[in-house]
Amino acid sequence: MQDRYPTEHLYLLPIGGTAMAPLAGLLHSLGHRVEGVDSQLYPPMSTVLAELDIPVRLGFDPAHLPADIDRVVIGNAVPRSNPEVAAVLERGIPYLSQAEAVAHYVLARGQDSLVVAGTHGKTTTSSMLAFILEATGCDPSFLIGGMPRWSGRPYRRGGGRQIVIEGDEYNTAFFDRGPKFFHYRPHLFVLGPVEFDHGDIYRDLDAVLTAFRAGAAMVPRHGAVVVNAFSEAALAATCDAAARVVTVGPGPGSTLQLTPTAHTADRSTATIRWQGQDHRLEIPMAGEHNLHNAAMAVAAAAACGVEPGSAVAAMARFPGVVRRLEVIGETAGVTVVDDFAHHPTALAATIAAARQRWPGRRLVVAFEPRSITAARRAFQDVYAAALAGADLALVAVPFHRDRLEPSLVLDRRALAEDLRRRGVEALVPDDDPVAALAPQLAAGDVVLGCSSGSFNDFHRRLLDALARR
Repeated sequence: MQDRYPTEHLYLLPIGGTAMAPLAGLLHSLGHRVEGVDSQLYPPMSTVLAELDIPVRLGFDPAHLPADIDRVVIGNAVPRSNPEVAAVLERGIPYLSQAEAVAHYVLARGQDSLVVAGTHGKTTTSSMLAFILEATGCDPSFLIGGMPRWSGRPYRRGGGRQIVIEGDEYNTAFFDRGPKFFHYRPHLFVLGPVEFDHGDIYRDLDAVLTAFRAGAAMVPRHGAVVVNAFSEAALAATCDAAARVVTVGPGPGSTLQLTPTAHTADRSTATIRWQGQDHRLEIPMAGEHNLHNAAMAVAAAAACGVEPGSAVAAMARFPGVVRRLEVIGETAGVTVVDDFAHHPTALAATIAAARQRWPGRRLVVAFEPRSITAARRAFQDVYAAALAGADLALVAVPFHRDRLEPSLVLDRRALAEDLRRRGVEALVPDDDPVAALAPQLAAGDVVLGCSSGSFNDFHRRLLDALARR
């Protein structure tokens, strides 16, 4: 009898990103033979691939493509002009996108897809929801674009009926310009705050809303849409939903009413009201935005049948996510912290959370505008407002500056002048940010390095530089 789910030899192109590496791990756990290629690898995803002994080639070369490959999974980080992509097309090798691979190899097995979307908080909320489901015995699978601390891996193959998937609104591949979550067949659509982002893909906020509105409309009537009602844009995106809409917001009209009550250096507390009953929500994390994320996860779990009391009990033990206010080390009295924040709103929220966690200490923020959107001058003023929460701000050279017209690139010197007018010391080095920053630091400082990429190993190199002083 033919296997209902035959295994294949799959080649991931590229393999090291925060969407592709978790998929590689999940496909590997399903019995597929997995290998791939990338231009560079960095933790934590490089660690995941190494621990699984998944072969990875560095540098794109058509000679890398195995002769016996069944299918190539193409991610959105490679263009049509990539030499291996070109070879796949010329040789007629079967291929599909990362999101299509999730649908074809994972969702086809029949699990309910719980998709977490939105401009902010996707990774943390996905991790929180997966943690609640695991803690309450639901045995979920998950596929997350980050590293949950309790798991040590960004994916899980569970035996339960649910799979939690982080749903990215960025384009799927060069041959599919729609959001990845269009392929994820949501049974539950969890929609966090919505703002304009990805200016290289979306024209304006209306275009972003169109994508999220379609995602909410995909949910069948027997499913649910959970929405962050603190965000008017997110709430507006549920207008075409046929499924039940569960709102998480501040007012008594919200399905889950959230009222923050206290913040300390390492804990945040709120009261939530669900179906007339109050529950104390306490998380071992700084930042009001994380209370919002936790409330969204509790509401999503409740929509799946988990008692809110059990969900909030799990949240009190939530260990967090790698690269979310993660302390990398301390040298010479300087604490070095890593965070993934890169959108202005996320950057401002992360800086506020750092102030909560390390009160009274000098806060130095080193920011790498890594994404194409972050490199654009369109966010000039809002980045100044976001970084105004720092005592000293360093803005590195935009990573993708060469892909934009010079007139469209973030003007770092104007940004620095704006920050100085706001009372913030500012550095905009053209060369190594570590060399520029290390002499400025003193014992007691907290350095928060923010980037959506590797930041050229900024955090480790800064610790090494401080040790050599």
